[in-house]
Amino acid sequence: MQSVVKADGLTKTFTIVKKDPGIAGALKALFKPNRVTVEAVKGVSFEIGHGELVGFLGPNGAGKTTTLKMLTGILHPTSGSARVLDSDPTLRKPQMLKQISLVMGNKNQLWWDLPAWESFIVLKEIYEVPDDQFKTRIEELMTTLEIKDKVHTQVRRLSLGERMKCELAASLIHNPRVLFLDEPTLGLDIISQKKIREFLRQQNRENKTTILLTSHYMQDVAELCERVIVIDHGSLLFDGSLADLSVQYKPLRKLRILFRSESEVDLSVYGTVVSSSPLEAVIEVPRDRTTQIAARVLQELPVEDLSIEEVDIEEVMRDMFTRSPATTPTG
Repeated sequence: MQSVVKADGLTKTFTIVKKDPGIAGALKALFKPNRVTVEAVKGVSFEIGHGELVGFLGPNGAGKTTTLKMLTGILHPTSGSARVLDSDPTLRKPQMLKQISLVMGNKNQLWWDLPAWESFIVLKEIYEVPDDQFKTRIEELMTTLEIKDKVHTQVRRLSLGERMKCELAASLIHNPRVLFLDEPTLGLDIISQKKIREFLRQQNRENKTTILLTSHYMQDVAELCERVIVIDHGSLLFDGSLADLSVQYKPLRKLRILFRSESEVDLSVYGTVVSSSPLEAVIEVPRDRTTQIAARVLQELPVEDLSIEEVDIEEVMRDMFTRSPATTPTG
């Protein structure tokens, strides 16, 4: 598969002034600053192929946004290199910039006091989109995102979900080949999140847009991404499929058991009891012994129904980030 995004040993360090509290601390920072070097990203390497939709995960402060900013040329790496569409993003060549887009859930690219439509027209000129292409493209985007009746309203008067849809439309007017998304569903309600996920899936499927997505909503990742890249404290922890992530960091499955009649059996002999009531229970069992344990449960207990479930991806991530960095596998 053709590589369209490549990070090779990307590293970014910042120098900050550490200030003690109070007036004395402020004066000390002014006249004798205590400068500290912070490594935001530490030698991260990965490649993303044409048409992939990849989740880029990590806790707050992991280095995700800093990495995206280096990949889009907003920040220069301290060391290492990046290639996007076979170009160095730090050079900010117009040919590359016309083929990529960055959407940040906590930043606006639309003018706050103008209708979104006015921003669309400006972006059309910036990206030199021909009139006929713009007309077709914006009509498609407005219809799919259901914002036809919103684009002539002042952006500041739109709801968060409506504004986010307009931000997505603005980022895709020039039909970019690569789309970087930083928390695109941040703060949205469940319905708006769902609609934006459906839109991104459609863009990826129909236009083969390569998408790198960061999100703290694991539902975004579970529904959209087959592959995930995970970083923590600036270092790469994992690069692979969601299924492999679950196997490596949480090698368990859940058995959900419904009983025919009230049961007070000691379920701990089968696995770790997650929840239990007289008519229903959930236990965690080792992945490689799921079949054998399920057969025992069916044979030995008054079971009405039994289902095997994967451990929730949020549990996997929580377990992953609570481990000591020294003992965490690199994947």
